[in-house]
Amino acid sequence: MQPTGCTGQGIRTDMTDKEKNNVHRTSGIADQGRELSPPLVLLASDQEWSTRSLESVLGPHGFASVRAYTGRQALELIRRTHPDVVIIDSGMPDIPGVDLCLQLRNDSEFPSSTPVIMTTAGPASRAQRLDAYRAGAWEYLSLPVDSEALILKLSAFVRAKREIDRSREESLLDDATGLYNVRGLARRARELGAEASRRHAPLACVAITASSAGTDGQDLDPRLAEEISELCRRTARSSDSIGRLGRSDFAILAPATDSAGAVRLAERLQERAALAAPEGSDHFDIVAGYCAYQDFSKSPVDAVELLLRAATALRHARASDEARISGYHDVPAHAVQ
Repeated sequence: MQPTGCTGQGIRTDMTDKEKNNVHRTSGIADQGRELSPPLVLLASDQEWSTRSLESVLGPHGFASVRAYTGRQALELIRRTHPDVVIIDSGMPDIPGVDLCLQLRNDSEFPSSTPVIMTTAGPASRAQRLDAYRAGAWEYLSLPVDSEALILKLSAFVRAKREIDRSREESLLDDATGLYNVRGLARRARELGAEASRRHAPLACVAITASSAGTDGQDLDPRLAEEISELCRRTARSSDSIGRLGRSDFAILAPATDSAGAVRLAERLQERAALAAPEGSDHFDIVAGYCAYQDFSKSPVDAVELLLRAATALRHARASDEARISGYHDVPAHAVQ
């Protein structure tokens, strides 16, 4: 027999009509005109009853859910589904819940804004709670949980996550490196382009990536990406603007720099990359593409297109068996998109 007011081990169902109305009115998630997709909750647990009882409460309140039965399956599903909230049972069969939470927080691909909630059957000790919080959990709940409190917490957590995500999308900086992101680079390019046009001055953009054993430059290891960002900082001038074009590509906007200067900048990056590799570490080469105009006021393109042309030249250099530095003028017409 189940305890009164409970479904399995997971949720209290003995709410009054007033409490249920309060949840619907204040949760804010299901009632926001549904402009956004339903918040997705990933449930990582091999406990059938408690998980089903959680699902029975989440659905009616506007939450979608996906189930993982093991820690490894949870890691795979998180990478594929990008949930808004992760709820982890502390007693996972293969990876302890605290360790799974710690793995997520140490994963650069897992957004730090994603709430992680841990649950445990029965009362939780102070030590268990502190361990969970140290691992990066936002909350630690004992089963059965109060369904009204759970929905209110989830609603607040999802609002906070989406606000953080929205702020990041509007930000001009890349979270991982602190450099300009694509939005920031585009804005900076327009500013530098306007200045170069007024002064009838040169303007160049050099786009780079790394090539090393075991990588084709398409998907860089986060540590290698950080090395490249530091290399750009050490090599660029104070007047240059550095940014990240994507997961593997970086760009330097260089005012007062013509084609010859862009090539020299690319060569300095290559030379410093060769010298920077510590003994015993994986060596990597810099591949570069550039686009430059002697008098930017006479350029046939705007500064944002300059960025795109440098990126196109980089793709050409990356695909070449010989050229490690390629200018936009080297790109065959059929390869220009």
